[in-house]
Amino acid sequence: MYTLLRNFLFLFPPEWIHYFSMNCLKLLCSFSLTKHWLRKAFTPASATSKQLFGLTFRNAVGLAAGFDKNALYLNELEALGFGFVEIGTVTPQPQDGNEQPRLFRLPKDKALINRMGFNNQGVKLVAERLRAWKAAHLRKEKNPAGKRLIIGGNIGKNKITPNEDAWRDYEACFRELMDCVDYFVVNVSSPNTPGLRALHEKDALRKILSHLQTINQQQPHPLPLLLKIAPDLSQEQVNDVIDLALEIQLDGLVVANTSISRNNLKTPAATLENIGAGGLSGKPITTVATNLVQYITNKTAGSLPIIASGGIFTADDAKEKINAGAALVQVWTGFIYEGPGIVKKVAGGID
Repeated sequence: MYTLLRNFLFLFPPEWIHYFSMNCLKLLCSFSLTKHWLRKAFTPASATSKQLFGLTFRNAVGLAAGFDKNALYLNELEALGFGFVEIGTVTPQPQDGNEQPRLFRLPKDKALINRMGFNNQGVKLVAERLRAWKAAHLRKEKNPAGKRLIIGGNIGKNKITPNEDAWRDYEACFRELMDCVDYFVVNVSSPNTPGLRALHEKDALRKILSHLQTINQQQPHPLPLLLKIAPDLSQEQVNDVIDLALEIQLDGLVVANTSISRNNLKTPAATLENIGAGGLSGKPITTVATNLVQYITNKTAGSLPIIASGGIFTADDAKEKINAGAALVQVWTGFIYEGPGIVKKVAGGID
C-alpha cells in the first residue's frame, strides 16, 4: 500500500511534499478519533522500553535530527510510535538555510542527498514550542515513565558565526533548551554549513564540549550530552573523538551523520553531478555507519553508549547496528522510503 503512495508522493519536489505530508498528518491528528486510529495502527504494541542515560525510552527506535527541525510535529510523530525524536538542528538565530532545491531523492540507491544548511526558526521559538508541548503533556497525566516521547535537542552554530566563536552559539542553544529537552546532541558533523566539520578537530571540539559540560554540571539536574559524528572521519580523527569523549565524560555518541562520499552508487554520475554538493543518507552508508559503531564499541569496550543512525530501513538493519554495539537506533531516510509503519516493523523486529 505505502509503495503505491510513495510512487505518487515522489512525483513532487521532496521538500514541498515533506511539509505537505506532515501537515496532512497534523490535520488527521487534530481529531481524537483519527489520532487514536493512527496510534493503534502504528505504535508497536509489544516493544520493550529501553533504559539509557537515566531516561526511559518507550522503544529503541527514534527519529534523527533534520526531519522535525522546529518541533512542529511532535504530536504526530508520537502517534506514529517513535520512542524518541531529535529536534533540530537548532541555531541561536533563525536562518533560511541554503538555496533551494536542496533535497534530492536517489530512488535507485534508496538514498537522499541534502544540503539544507541548518534551516530553522531559531532556538527561542523552538524552545517556546517545546515548553508548550511539555506543559500540555504534563496536564494530560497520561505519560508515565516508559510511555512518553523522549525529546532530544540537536544544536549547531549559525552560518555567519566564525568557528572561533562557535562555542558561544552552542552555549546559547544549550541554555535556552535546557528546561525543555531530555538530552542534547552537539552537531559539528553536517557537511552543509561551510567550515563546520573543521570543528571536528580535537582542540576546537574540546573547547565546545568542555564548556558545555562545565555549564551542564553546574545544573541541579545535568542532562545527557552527546556528540554526533560524521561517517567520513579518518581513524585518527575517530580516535581523537573517543579520547575526548572519555576525557570530558560525554554520555554518548550519535553515529553517524550524512556522508560526502559518492562511492558505489547506482544513480548515474551525470545525475549526481547535476545535484552537486550535500550529505548522502540512506542505504549507501549502512555498512560504513555500522562499521563505525563496531569500531567505537571495540575501542571503548562498550563503555561509550551509541545511538546508531545511517541506512536503517528494516528490523535486520537495526539488529546489525545493535549487534555492533548500539543501544538505540534512529531512522530518517528509511522513514521516507518505508513509510509510517517503519517504527512498528523495526521495534517489533528488534524485540
